[in-house]
Amino acid sequence: MKHLVNTFVKGVTRENPLMVLMIGLCATLAVSTQFQGAVFMGIAVIFVLTMSNAIIAAFRRFIPSEVRIPMFIVVIASFVTIVDLVMKAFVPSVYAFLGIWIPLIVVNCMILGRAEAFAYHNGVFASIADGLGMGTGYSLVIVLFAFVRELLGSGAVRFLGATLIALPGWYAPPAVILLFPGAFILYGLYLAAWRSFVTRRGSEGGGCA
Repeated sequence: MKHLVNTFVKGVTRENPLMVLMIGLCATLAVSTQFQGAVFMGIAVIFVLTMSNAIIAAFRRFIPSEVRIPMFIVVIASFVTIVDLVMKAFVPSVYAFLGIWIPLIVVNCMILGRAEAFAYHNGVFASIADGLGMGTGYSLVIVLFAFVRELLGSGAVRFLGATLIALPGWYAPPAVILLFPGAFILYGLYLAAWRSFVTRRGSEGGGCA
């Protein structure tokens, strides 16, 4: 049990996909202009990553190494299709915002990378813990990132039609925050803060599994 907890925590902290491994950045920078979009993107990634890890780990002994990558993609694409149809049916506004980034989860290097580097070599429960940890680590960062970008870039943060927080009326939101240059600047500040934090704690990891 302790091993599973350590595997989960590692994905959130020492091997966080966005702050340490720095993979899956394209979708992160693109969809983090809207808080609610980032929340649903995070949920989708947790679901797809955990389920695909579990299936690949369960059948890893029957998957020939020569065709493992195409089979990984088939498994991942199946769960992405589920996410795509569920979002289209129940949250059409979020579905319209995320657009092409939902099917592109299939080729997200983080999900395919965990299938290849972890799930194909470990048991089901460890792979589920890895998927949950990596997915949670990814989701926490993208949601916090989107919260700051939407708040500073538009002056308010909204979720499913409700305003969660709004800045005073005199605040003039700089549109650059919602553009890619602003995203890169904020992401750089996030990385600097993360590195400073883990360096002070003397626990900087960073090894890619």
